[in-house]
Amino acid sequence: MGPIDHPSLLAGSAGFEDAGIFRLDSERALVLSTDFFPPVVDDPRWYGRIAAANALSDIYAMGGKALTALNIVGWPLELDPEILGEIMAGGMDRIREAGAVLCGGHSVSDTEIKYGLAVTGEVHPERFWRNSGAQEGDVLLLSKPTGMGAVATAIKRQKIGEDLALQAMEQMGSLNSLAADALMDLEVHAVTDVTGFGLLGHALEMARGAELRLAIQAEQVPIFASALELVANGLASGASGRNRAALDKWIKVDSQVDDVLAALLFDAETSGGLLVAVPESLAEEASRRLRDSGAQSHAIIGSFEKAEEAGIVLS
Repeated sequence: MGPIDHPSLLAGSAGFEDAGIFRLDSERALVLSTDFFPPVVDDPRWYGRIAAANALSDIYAMGGKALTALNIVGWPLELDPEILGEIMAGGMDRIREAGAVLCGGHSVSDTEIKYGLAVTGEVHPERFWRNSGAQEGDVLLLSKPTGMGAVATAIKRQKIGEDLALQAMEQMGSLNSLAADALMDLEVHAVTDVTGFGLLGHALEMARGAELRLAIQAEQVPIFASALELVANGLASGASGRNRAALDKWIKVDSQVDDVLAALLFDAETSGGLLVAVPESLAEEASRRLRDSGAQSHAIIGSFEKAEEAGIVLS
């Protein structure tokens, strides 16, 4: 459709932003986003929690506070509606945890289960986070381990133990609010959350938006337990290869990087962590704040550099 021009639309379809920002007045702006997908796990309540956390993550990636949510449902008529009740109850768990209010929603008959939320948040119109604001010399932090694409695939194929599956569901179902709140009064230059384009795909959006090169140290990226083993056993999601093919033009993978690790970093994430760019002088402070907040990761995984062409070097 191309960019939409409106004086109150501060972030919209232009660029790679995670949500829209619409100014109400000099002190308030709305943060608007929606996300929904088919089940990624078998447990209906955890599926609801994960889908809701994933949708709410866009609010936190913009530096906002969640206000309201609307359910979005696609439901096969032959399935027991009590299962849908469990899914929506899981979503409500995370909506309440976020301090937001469920205002209703909409459902349609569908051949496949789908659930998610349309979410609205609030942010100051001059203090929201973009994903394109990284500056030369900034470092990049990640607030959750990666590897959920492989784990979700393993859960679907029953190739993972119950304990690890529960740990993965707890990670995917956790809100990014702790990480966002911990960094709210720090000098943050850019933020995005990691979802379907994988860690490298979303990091590339930050690099291209800033017109910089992002150097990522593969061994510094936190990996969920057993995820590398799952990828080595052929359990990366189909998105891993598709993402790599689509992004290969802008991402250079050093020959020393293990192929399995590279495949995992290209793989899709479900309700992944926040990628956060801060000045190098604040790197240790930002990492400490993430750690103290209870975020699952506080790793520094890369840095932004000036270069002739924007992109990523994975080494």
